[in-house]
Amino acid sequence: MKFDIKHRYTDAVLFSADIPDDIPSGLQARATLEKATAARADLVGADLVGANLVGANLVGANLARANLVGADLARAYLGGANLGGANLGGANLGGANLGGADLGGANLGGADLARAYLGGADLVGAYLVGANLGRANLVGADLGGADLGGADLARANLGRANLVGADLGGADLVGADLVGAFGNLREVKSLQCETYPVTYTATHMQIGCQLHEIARWWEFSDEQISRMASAALAWWAKWKPILMQIIEISPAIPGAASSEQKPA
Repeated sequence: MKFDIKHRYTDAVLFSADIPDDIPSGLQARATLEKATAARADLVGADLVGANLVGANLVGANLARANLVGADLARAYLGGANLGGANLGGANLGGANLGGADLGGANLGGADLARAYLGGADLVGAYLVGANLGRANLVGADLGGADLGGADLARANLGRANLVGADLGGADLVGADLVGAFGNLREVKSLQCETYPVTYTATHMQIGCQLHEIARWWEFSDEQISRMASAALAWWAKWKPILMQIIEISPAIPGAASSEQKPA
């Protein structure tokens, strides 16, 4: 049986493969796409709407500007894939590996990216409104200028992520790890204070791996601070009044929240 992957606009055949007859119809797109990826085929603009690609091995696939609306990519391996400008609206990418993938300018509105690995991924200018990124790993990801309005980032790992220019209006950052993240100067603000990176929202502040409500930081005793790290007390004695003044003068905009947690 022959299965064709066609262009979303021109209907031109981008790749064709002979698929064994015993492969269920719902898995033919996956089998063909894996063959195309292995052959390093150019799949720019491919039409894969609603395709069942669960667990597919698509490492390095070139799917720029492809239409993957409603596709099921749960647990798929897309490391280093080119999905720049692709339409993944409402797609299921739960638990998928997108490490180092190019998702710049992609439409991920309403997509499920819960527990997905996006370490080092390029999400510059991506549309992620209403996306589920709960517990996703976004360490070192570039989210510059991305629209994350109303996105669920609860307990996501945003360590060293770039959020400069990102829209986080209404985003849920409950329990998110923001250590070393570059803030967007609105809902998330960041600075480096000698040894420790400091990141704060309207309600919480993270210093190194310690994340607490801002009000609680000001109330900590010297003994409590000392237990956080060996040289923490000396650092805190110097930086506490400075941080108090910075946050008073330049508070983060409410809307992004974060709950007290010490990331593992």
